[in-house]
Amino acid sequence: MRAPDDLREHPLAPLVEHLSATTDLSRPEALRVAQDVVDFLAQPVEEVVRRRHAQLRSAGVRNADIFALVRDELAQRLVAAPRLTDRQMRRIVHG
Repeated sequence: MRAPDDLREHPLAPLVEHLSATTDLSRPEALRVAQDVVDFLAQPVEEVVRRRHAQLRSAGVRNADIFALVRDELAQRLVAAPRLTDRQMRRIVHG
């Protein structure tokens, strides 16, 4: 996302101002960080489950443990996702 010339019009302007005032980030850097965080938090539940399953599976974690970890992670999100059963997560991962 290209930063507008005048950040005052950007919807993330208050957060960008806060980040640039409280860190060593420039306004364009703060905008990039803010947008990255918003994009991360806006990921659909299915995408999060697939991504985390792949990460944990590549680390050798068993599915039963993965599903428990992912369920806990989803509950801790800023806007908590609905509680998924193992079966629902299995369907997301394996179709």
